[in-house]
Amino acid sequence: MKKLILSSALVLALCFSFTSCREKKEADKAEDSTEAAVEESTEEAIEVEETVTDSTTTTIDDATEAVEEANDDDEEVDDDDASKKDN
Repeated sequence: MKKLILSSALVLALCFSFTSCREKKEADKAEDSTEAAVEESTEEAIEVEETVTDSTTTTIDDATEAVEEANDDDEEVDDDDASKKDN
């Protein structure tokens, strides 16, 4: 009877040790995939941020040039109007 109980205890101990190893491996795989997903998301967010920054800078530069051109055109019109009034 003692051998049966000891054998059963040994078998249960082995089952628990193998089961816990499998769960740990699966948990490690899940953790690794989560870390990879976080890394990938971070890299994509950085790329999007750089794209938005570049786009915004380009838009601001274009707007600045447009304003400067409008000011130059306005000054030319003012100069033309002033020369017409003098004549």
